[in-house]
Amino acid sequence: MKIAIVGATGEVGRMMLDCLQDFDIIPEEIALFASHKSAGTTLYFADRPVVVQELSEQAFDKFYDYVFFAAGGGIALAYAPLARKNSTLVIDNSSAYREDKDALLVIPQVNGDLLKNYTGIVANPNCSTIQMLLPLAVLDKAFTLRQVVVSTYQSVSGSGHTGVETLEKQRAGSKDKGIYPEIIDLNIIPHIGVFYDDGYSAEEHKMRNETRRILRNDEIAVCATTVRVPVYYGHCNSVYCQFEKKVDLALAAELLKDAEAIDFKENSYMTPLALGFSNLAHVSRLRQAVDDLSLCFWNVGHNVRIGAAANAVSILKTHLELQGD
Repeated sequence: MKIAIVGATGEVGRMMLDCLQDFDIIPEEIALFASHKSAGTTLYFADRPVVVQELSEQAFDKFYDYVFFAAGGGIALAYAPLARKNSTLVIDNSSAYREDKDALLVIPQVNGDLLKNYTGIVANPNCSTIQMLLPLAVLDKAFTLRQVVVSTYQSVSGSGHTGVETLEKQRAGSKDKGIYPEIIDLNIIPHIGVFYDDGYSAEEHKMRNETRRILRNDEIAVCATTVRVPVYYGHCNSVYCQFEKKVDLALAAELLKDAEAIDFKENSYMTPLALGFSNLAHVSRLRQAVDDLSLCFWNVGHNVRIGAAANAVSILKTHLELQGD
């Protein structure tokens, strides 16, 4: 197997290298690409050095089984079509192809069946959407989801390394707002992405649109409020969900305990600081909401892992497994 990673020196690109090893996927050949500024950097994979190459159109003259993009939407739009011509699968972490009907939008544990015999571009969903839909998909199968109201608490690394640097500088006393509309240190900002005419932000629209597409149900009502918080890593969601069928709380707990890629805590809860290197969506504080048709729960995930790199590598792994069926 031959794999390429575009944006390999960035936070998500480096994490993809870690997650490939976590999933025990060691290709016979791996190529790393980045900007001119980062070309020549040496990274290590499976205890061997790999020199980062400068990204160019000629990079994809060679065949790769799988090409990961972790370099932003502009790069993905420019280079993913080139990679697609000479590879089996292109997996893009940006938002560039999430609403493209010619590309797939996949969380393997939810709609991974779409990957069978597929070649082309697969988009990684929004980080907060991934960790939320892992439990919601389980509950949807049991009780039929009708409505979701979610408030997010998203860490600064969700803005990339620049977000981390911005918080670090402000922690040290800087009053420069950096990439945010307000100071983020000791503050929270209910503003992620541009605001649309309906009053919702781009991030809030993503969560609504992606939820409907991945669960294959355009009738699900989704109301999201997305908030940036002064945490380095780890996104949190406070989720209210309403169903068509009466909810059995004990059954819901059992289903979540047994679900793939979910860590369910019945009598405790997860926080971002406690996440470590987890590739799971953590669910806790499961409880009845306003009536017997509704539930609330607390949802935490490592945004660079389950929200990005781990989901991307899981797409590769699932695609490989399905081709053998």
